[in-house]
Amino acid sequence: MNNIAIYTLTSELHDTQAVSAATQEFLGSLNISYDFRDNDYSDYGSHPLDIIYVRTGGAESIFLRLLPVLLKKTAGTTFYLLTSGKSNSLAASLEILSYLRQQGISGEVIHGEAAHISQRINTLLCVNEALQKLKDCKLGVVGKPSDWLISSTADYHVVKRTAGIELTDIPMKELLDDIRQIPLEEVQAEGQEQHIREALPGAQQIYHALKTLAERHQLQGLTLRCFDLLTAVHNTGCMALAQLNSEGIVAGCEGDIPTLLTMTLTQALTGLSGFQANPAHINPETGEILLAHCTIPLNMVERYELDTHFESGIGVAIRGYIKPGPVTIFKVSGDLRRHFIAEGELLRCEGKPDLCRTQTIIRLNNPQQARYFLTEPIGNHHVVVPGHVGALMEELVKNFQR
Repeated sequence: MNNIAIYTLTSELHDTQAVSAATQEFLGSLNISYDFRDNDYSDYGSHPLDIIYVRTGGAESIFLRLLPVLLKKTAGTTFYLLTSGKSNSLAASLEILSYLRQQGISGEVIHGEAAHISQRINTLLCVNEALQKLKDCKLGVVGKPSDWLISSTADYHVVKRTAGIELTDIPMKELLDDIRQIPLEEVQAEGQEQHIREALPGAQQIYHALKTLAERHQLQGLTLRCFDLLTAVHNTGCMALAQLNSEGIVAGCEGDIPTLLTMTLTQALTGLSGFQANPAHINPETGEILLAHCTIPLNMVERYELDTHFESGIGVAIRGYIKPGPVTIFKVSGDLRRHFIAEGELLRCEGKPDLCRTQTIIRLNNPQQARYFLTEPIGNHHVVVPGHVGALMEELVKNFQR
């Protein structure tokens, strides 16, 4: 079964053979894979993306008769009306969309040149597939947010109602108990300084404990009150979080729930969790920003080095080097009502000793967006994602802010 299904609306006044020939020509020009359901709406709502192809004028009353049935199948959905513009199909689509808006129902007419239509459909498919993943998503908050994250909380009920994501609290004690039950194993670390070699077995112990916890609670992601580990086990979660992220388990730092949500949305769209980091320096005139943190998904970097955790000087942290090129900075609020998206270029990574270990210099395409950080930031942590994916992110967050 394809992820796209195309249904049709056709006035009985039009010649069937002519309409069929025009349909074949038009849909063939879009270069997409789809299931053609014609006027059989029995499985409407069962695909990631359902499209109603309005083929002719005079189809408005047919849609009106269908609407109650379709709403029962897909309450709260958006109706996508595809039109070629032939046989007054655009006029009919506009009339249908106008009626939907009057009823408070979301809809969109997909129309234009073939390349534009194809791009729009692929964008909608990517977003709808991400939305379906989120509906089955369960995230853990291991310990409470760190004490200094006074704005980085979330409304669990709003997140569940809006995005389908379930947030669950897990006591820090449960993780610490798991850590103690996992035996220390020798880790090969040739070329590393002695204090790093000595800390690596404990870092791997934390990794296995977090993975065990994620499996027990059936989590797709988690955020960890990681600084508690500094005193509890004299180590850090930096290596563990880097490994988990690279394996597809979203893993965030400091119990920061909005950033965990941001990373989860990022993974649903792109397959990567993203780099959680905080700005250390901003040039509002040039739009250059230094973002740094002590961990990064290992599948985001070209290479990495091991060092100690910056603030404490203990444990194991990651100094990662991301390939220079296009990136997107992303952040959503804890109730998903606010967001920030900015595309830019990652110029270089640095290794200064007086900062968190992974350090990225990013220049925003629109330098004026740097003012956001200084006037209306959504917390301190933001997520860096490879590629220019701002349009996809904007399309996704629209679903949470209707």
